[in-house]
Order: sequence, then C-alpha cells, then structure tokens
Amino acid sequence: MFCISFSCDCVPVSAVCNISSERTIMYLLWPLLFLHVSAQRHTLFGYRPKQTAREGRVRLVGDRPSSGRVEIYHDGQWGTICDDGWDLAEAQVVCRQLGFPGAISVTPGGQYGEGSGPIWLDDMNCKGSESSLSECSFKGWGVTDCSHKEDAGVICQTGTNITNNRQFSVDNSLGLSADLGLLFDSGDGCDFRINVQDLSEEAELGFCVHSMILMIYPGLQITNKSRNLTVDVSQTCHPHVPTFLRYLYTRQIDVSITSAQCLHQLAFIFGVKNLMEDVGRVFTSLIPEDNTFRTQVSMYEYGVRTGDLVLQENVLQYLSWNCEFLISSPLWSTISFHMMDALLPRSDLIVKDEALLLEALERWIQEKGDDISSEQQASLLNHIRFLLIPVDKLYEMQFSSSVLYKSHEKLYLTGLLRGFQFNALPFSKIRSKMDNTSYDYLPRIYTADEWTLNDIARAKTNYIQQHNRYGQYVGIQVPTFSTPAHPSALYKTQTVQWQAQVFRNAQECSNNGISCNSFPVARLLASGNQNSYARTIRYSNRLILTCKNQNNVFHVQDFKNNMAEIPKNSSMGLPNPCPDAYSFRFVVRPEYI
Repeated sequence: MFCISFSCDCVPVSAVCNISSERTIMYLLWPLLFLHVSAQRHTLFGYRPKQTAREGRVRLVGDRPSSGRVEIYHDGQWGTICDDGWDLAEAQVVCRQLGFPGAISVTPGGQYGEGSGPIWLDDMNCKGSESSLSECSFKGWGVTDCSHKEDAGVICQTGTNITNNRQFSVDNSLGLSADLGLLFDSGDGCDFRINVQDLSEEAELGFCVHSMILMIYPGLQITNKSRNLTVDVSQTCHPHVPTFLRYLYTRQIDVSITSAQCLHQLAFIFGVKNLMEDVGRVFTSLIPEDNTFRTQVSMYEYGVRTGDLVLQENVLQYLSWNCEFLISSPLWSTISFHMMDALLPRSDLIVKDEALLLEALERWIQEKGDDISSEQQASLLNHIRFLLIPVDKLYEMQFSSSVLYKSHEKLYLTGLLRGFQFNALPFSKIRSKMDNTSYDYLPRIYTADEWTLNDIARAKTNYIQQHNRYGQYVGIQVPTFSTPAHPSALYKTQTVQWQAQVFRNAQECSNNGISCNSFPVARLLASGNQNSYARTIRYSNRLILTCKNQNNVFHVQDFKNNMAEIPKNSSMGLPNPCPDAYSFRFVVRPEYI
C-alpha cells in the first residue's frame, strides 16, 4: 500500500486528510512527477473487451453519428422501428437517449436504407419527455404490419451548425502544477485503465491514467483495488475524452460551443460537478440561437437528468422572458409536467396578462389529457395568480364552459372570491389574511397596452423644461405615457404619468441634468400624483431588451432610482446579439407593500 507522510499521519492513498482536494493532489503526485520508469502505455484502440448490449438501447445506422435509421436492442438482437406514428416527439426521445441535445427532424420511409432482422416497434406514441424509447407506448415487441421499407430514422441536433465557436476558458486549478498535464500526456507510472465505449458498441477507446488522480473524485468510487473503469459515451463525444481526462489532472480546460455538450456529459458521468456547472454556463450561448424553443426545452430536460441546477435556471429564465412566444409555439404542448411546474411560479414571466397565462395552461392540460392526473392539474392551477386577473375577465370566468372549471370548481371559485376581494377592498383590510410568503398578489411582467410603452420613437411627447447639470433651463421633448396606479379596481381609474427616455451618449445625459456612467441608459420617471400612493404602492419597473426586427427577449433589466443601465455583453446572463440595435420596452409593475 502506497503511503505518503505530510502534516497529518501517514495514510493510505485512498484516505484524504482534512485539506483541500487540490492540495491533496499535489501531495500525492509529487513522487510520480519525478518517476523515470516509463510504464507500458496502451494504444488508444488496443483493447476491446467484449461487452453485452443492454435491453432497450438505441443506435443510429447511417453515414453520420447524428443521423440514421433508428434501431433498438431487444431480446438479444437489434431491430428496426416502423414509421407509423413516428413524429418529432419520438425523435426527441431517441436523440436525447443517445446524448444529443434534441432532434431536428424525423425521416420516415426507409430513407437510410432498409434494416434487417425484426421490426421491434410499431405505432409509437411518445410524450417527448421519456428518458428512453422503450418507455413510450406501442403495440408490443415485434407486433407490426410493416415492412423494412417503412424503417424510421431521425436527424439529431449536434450544435455544429453554430458558426460562432468562441473558446471559454475554465480554470479551477488554484495553483496546481502544469506538470500534472505533462504527466497525463506521458502516461508514466499509470496504473488504471479507463475504457470508453460507444453506446452502440461500434467503437471503443482506452486510456491509461493514475488511480490517485481518480480517487480525488468521490463520484467515481475508485478504491486501491480498482484497476479499470468502463463508461458509455456517445461516439460523437469520443474526440473530447482526452481533453476531459486531462482536466482531471490540471483543472483547466477550454470549452467551445461545439464541445460544451460532450464535456458536460463527461463531467456528469464522472461526477465532476464543478465542471458541469461551469460548462452549463457556456450552454447559455446556445440558448438564444433557436427560435423554435426545441433546443431550450431539450436542454432543460437534459439539465434535470444530470442534476445541473445552473443549466436549468438559465433555460427557465430565458423561457420566462419569452413566455409570450413559447405559449404560441408548437412546443408549448410538449412541455413536461415538471417543467411546467417549475415555470409557472416564476415572477419573471413576460405575458400579456394573467388571464392569458391561465388560458394557455388550460389548453396545455386539455391537450395532455389523461397523462396529467387531477392532482397534478390542481397543483398547476394553484400557481395561477387569480388576484391579478383583470376583474372583467374574472367576472366572465364564472360563465365559462371550460371542462377544467367544472372539474376543479372549488379551486376556481376560491380564486374568484379572493380575486374579487383583492379588487374591491383596500389592501390594508386583506393584508392580515394573506400568507406573507405568497406571491399571489405580486405581478409578473405584464405587457398589456395599459402597462407598457413598446415603441419609444412613436410615443406621445411632451415639451418639458428642466435644469441641466449646469443649472440651466433646457426645453426638451420627452416621450410620455400613462398607466393605472395599480391593477386592482380601486385604483383602475387613477393614473400615473411616466416619462420614458433613452440616453446614448454623455451629451444627452448632460442635457437632461444627469450623469451617466455607461451607455445606453434608460430612465423611467413618474410624474403627477405618484407620491400619494407611496405608502401603499411601489413600482418595480422593468426594461425589456430585444433586437430590432426580432421578437425574442435576450435581457431584462431592473430600474434602480428610475435608471436602468444596460450591462455590457460580458456581464449579461445571455449573449448580446445586437449591441448597437436594441429595441426597448418599458414595463410598469405596481405592487402593494
């Protein structure tokens, strides 16, 4: 047993004293750095242990790893799938099962050639959220009336269509010696073998590494008696395995958009959580690229499967900001229950109003049918903020013929009653009856016309005289609009006037009597009788950024002291696709305090 003496007692390699993992690596590996005895290195393709395919595995047979005829393993042999009922939901399941982000399209009718052997599956019916194809409903194994001319195929997403292949450096080395990377490169003294096999068992790589390195990563559960480890990795990701293994030594790696998914998958398999989170942030560069939302929905499900909370939050934030467009897209009906359950409680949802969100949820539940239980329906409906539904729509809801209204009448009636109370009573009367942790009375980002200035260039303007920073009076034209003081009926007829401005240089700021630190910067200033509501209502306003001639939102900024400074591209959560061509939307968000 190997033993090293340092500040704590002499311990076996498998034990770790109470020091950081980085220092542990240094203490354990200094002897190896100076080894002059070269261990025999295995060639990358020199070892191919016989493996048995597992039940329900899928593979693609074609010219490229990301597209081909779909085959599934059952009862000891590979077989094909009939294209009857073969649609994008089924393709999504196949592609995600193979480790791709999602599917681009399906290819029916034997486009990738006719298979041989049994046709295992027919009349497939997937929801799109299953983790494997065998979890979907179908006639039964081998029950079919198809021929191999109807063998189904798919084309999966790979990320290689993204032209911007910027490099993102990840450095968690904390002073680790660069010689550790040379140790991996040389293989001197290696005593542990990692076998990386393809999910379809068509290719395998072998690497000789150092067991002491792997022991630092508890997720691998490596012990002194361990001599090898076999992992299943999509063949598409095989080129990235050496770079990843080198990271285990150096804690440094360069990540590109095209390598991000593979490195994230490897980090998940090996249990390297900090690298998963770092690479998950790189995924944000992919999020705005797909206007169909397929990539984002697939990415969220992938984040759930791998337990990457950073990736889940990044996707949910983007989908919240673009909820108006997600609701109207074909992907809305494919969202899983757990994704919907994570999306609806959020206050950063951008929607026209709460009634629209309720209608969209009702449509989603009806389309899911028996796949969503009555208890799950109720839990989702409880996320709707009935208090913030416009009172006229609350009234109309009582006469709705909605099946859901009849199925959950008590829930709806309770929401209606609380909504009418919220609209009719002063907040001081109902505050004591409300749960302090409830978000029911806090607004989302509502973009109905009464709360939003969508186009500052076309807004009504008022001629206003004010002091500039030098104390001089200056007359300027300022875009203005008005909103209700609050969405409740008590304040519906009382209005607040707003001045909305965007300053693009220091001179414009100076002319308006303010000092600006960066550009562009927006100002949303209340005028008139806002102060009379100051003890009851506060305004948590938002600035929504989109590209000109595009709809999708890439950033939402808070107003602080009436100002919203646009952050630099490097400090935005999502990449800035149009730094010089913004469209600004001013949104007023009143809330009771």
